[in-house]
Amino acid sequence: MKRFDRLTAILIHLQSKKLVVAQEIADRFEISLRTVYRDIRSLELAGVPILGEKGLGYSIMEGYRLPPVMFTEEEVIAFLMAEKILENHADLQNSERFKSAMFKVRAILRNAQKKVLEDMEESIAIKHNKSEHNFLVNDTLPLLIKAVSEKITLRANYATEEGPVERDIEPIGIFHENGTWNAIAYCHLLKDYRHFRVERILSLSQTNKSFHKQHKTLAAYLEKAKEKEQVFPAVIDVDNFMVRYLQEQKFDYGFKSEKPGKTHTRMFFDAPCIQAFSRWYVTFADHAKIIEPASLKDLLKERLTNLLKVI
Repeated sequence: MKRFDRLTAILIHLQSKKLVVAQEIADRFEISLRTVYRDIRSLELAGVPILGEKGLGYSIMEGYRLPPVMFTEEEVIAFLMAEKILENHADLQNSERFKSAMFKVRAILRNAQKKVLEDMEESIAIKHNKSEHNFLVNDTLPLLIKAVSEKITLRANYATEEGPVERDIEPIGIFHENGTWNAIAYCHLLKDYRHFRVERILSLSQTNKSFHKQHKTLAAYLEKAKEKEQVFPAVIDVDNFMVRYLQEQKFDYGFKSEKPGKTHTRMFFDAPCIQAFSRWYVTFADHAKIIEPASLKDLLKERLTNLLKVI
């Protein structure tokens, strides 16, 4: 990246957050801290009112704004892709809000860029699973987002194996994984943090209670959950022509790495569930070989034996 382009990008970055530490800038642009300090000084000499100092962080004086930004064609298409994704994988309220924001973005584009958007509009499509539809059209996600932002306790009627259970929860964050939305919240009933699948929330309403407890961050919760998660190491050899058909699914079953060979590719997994892994393996077992563990081979033999009895 040319220095002028980097200075402009750093200025935009500074305007995007209340406080930005130098290391964050260095990591994003792959430059040294010394270069960051030099670039910040250059922006100050150019008249940009930057507050702060090295070691503490930087911010832009309140009220200062960069003049209208010129987007590249690639950035314009990225906006369109984001709009398509949110249109199908977010709730109606947030989808509509993003569309409203996109109208404002489109308003400042050059005519040539507007034409790019119009030409690409029908050439990009994102489909969602039918199972997502029920909670995409209701206000579950907006309520969760509002509760996280405003620290509001919610009352949730949640479907469990024993039946619906009503409980008060304090949401700390939401995330999308494997085609479904999920929420992490402190549960008053269980006195602990719990993972809630949004599609299982039968109803959700605000209470008149706010919460003030300093909860752990979503990132910290997910990292801790990952450390506790029991995994089952597995190694399989897959015929090379078959590998391409496993690219999306393999990540759902704990894929770690692979080593291509002349006729087959050795794939390494930390499977979160060995039973689920064995069911998936059956779908391409005629073009693969289990290297380890032996328990996976035994499980597969048992599954196939039971299958033959049914046929």
